[in-house]
Amino acid sequence: MEKFKTLTAIAAPLPQVNVDTDMIIPARFLKTIKRTGLGKSAFYAMRYDDKGEERPDFVLNKDAYRNAKILITGANFGCGSSREHAPWSLADFGIRCIIGPSFADIFHGNCFKNGILCITLPQDQVDKLSALAGSGNTAGGEFTIDLENETITGPDGSVTSFGVDAKRRENLLNGLDDIGLTLQQGDKIKAFEEKQNRDQPWLTV
Repeated sequence: MEKFKTLTAIAAPLPQVNVDTDMIIPARFLKTIKRTGLGKSAFYAMRYDDKGEERPDFVLNKDAYRNAKILITGANFGCGSSREHAPWSLADFGIRCIIGPSFADIFHGNCFKNGILCITLPQDQVDKLSALAGSGNTAGGEFTIDLENETITGPDGSVTSFGVDAKRRENLLNGLDDIGLTLQQGDKIKAFEEKQNRDQPWLTV
């Protein structure tokens, strides 16, 4: 997993509340177990019309926000089913950080496991950052997310502090997902397997 230390990027305002995982990635795109290639289907019904043409009014279809790596969202983002494809699709699209007043628990955890930083802030602070992100037509400038110091620097130079669970912060800073954390225990796993093979050789296939 890619390490997350600092991120400087455009932020796209998406203030809609209760954006569920089916809105993030519709169920018909869940046939794959690969984490790549899902970005084109992220927010599918919001991005495309019935003919598959881009909806010009959706924020991520606008030139100013096509390369946004930060989303500023409404409350309860990621609610609905527990599908991990939701953060997979966002990561594949290029989203590395989501800022909002609240997130669904399972989605929130899945994001951290897939290299996406979720920042929870009071609604008034989210509103201020959303205003700095621009009108939804013209980007307001780049934000810098500093995970080591837990700060957001806006395009106007303002600084907003945030807090993240210490373990999740450490894992992101070091680029460790669940597999990476397990591999850190490689020597202990190998020692256990060798001892088990000696003590219980009948279990060896």
